[in-house]
Amino acid sequence: MAQPPVPADNPMSDAKVALGRKLFYDADLSIDGTMSCATCHEQRRGFTDGNRSHPGVHGDPGRRNVQTLANVGWYGALTWGDARVNSLEAQALIPIAGTDPVEMGFAGQEAVLTARLEGQACYRRMFGEAFPEEGGAVTMAAIAKALAAFQRTLVSFDSPYDQRKRGEVVEISPEALRGERLFKANCASCHAGPLFTDADRAGAGFHRIDAPFAGDRGLGDVTGKPADAGRFRTPSLRNVTLSAPYLHDGSAPTLEAAIRRHRAAMRLGDRELADLIAFLSTLTDERFVTDPRFSLPKGGC
Repeated sequence: MAQPPVPADNPMSDAKVALGRKLFYDADLSIDGTMSCATCHEQRRGFTDGNRSHPGVHGDPGRRNVQTLANVGWYGALTWGDARVNSLEAQALIPIAGTDPVEMGFAGQEAVLTARLEGQACYRRMFGEAFPEEGGAVTMAAIAKALAAFQRTLVSFDSPYDQRKRGEVVEISPEALRGERLFKANCASCHAGPLFTDADRAGAGFHRIDAPFAGDRGLGDVTGKPADAGRFRTPSLRNVTLSAPYLHDGSAPTLEAAIRRHRAAMRLGDRELADLIAFLSTLTDERFVTDPRFSLPKGGC
């Protein structure tokens, strides 16, 4: 894979990544100091959180299931149901200051957040190092840029599947090898390429996997088109065994249940389903979910 694309106005730097990592784990990014980005994106779960959805700081119910951040720097669509959100910089501000639903609670109170961070000597220094061209100003745009820079480092390509593709000696079960063949025949058109999603292309990656559906219309709520009702972004399958529950609403508690919701899986027998799950288990990247570069920073500034 080539490096993920980087906006011209947000070039990568070690200082920016370090700042983004600190912000990612800081509950000061929520209005009442109870929620950080990492609250919903836990490294050990492949940067998901294990719940159907996560309530916001005021108790507002979460709208959709938390998706993984693995390899998110390559995605051309960054939410379950809105193809217009296609940059990490734009997406970062949605949980912080969004209203549908309210998550971290800073809508209309962004100045409170910037003043809170600016009041800390540690952050004044880190913003100065990360954004010298802006005089180290603590702004919502700078916060988003730093978070986006950190997220672009969340690269996961060291699973047993990847190791085997590189020619390394890896023990893969016969069940997983059969499952890989099934996957290529039934799943790879949407869960495509090395990212295991077709959401790496802007404007692509939204599909309806089952019917009927009620309530959440997905892409249809944005476009207003009947044909888009029930279409949601294809989630990546990397580290998928760590990220239950599944689907846009978290309504599938197991991989088996999630697979059975796909029309293409209706004809699969129990053995074939087990083989498919065995293959998906080879997409777990243990290095990624334990890498100290992505974990909570050590104490101090």
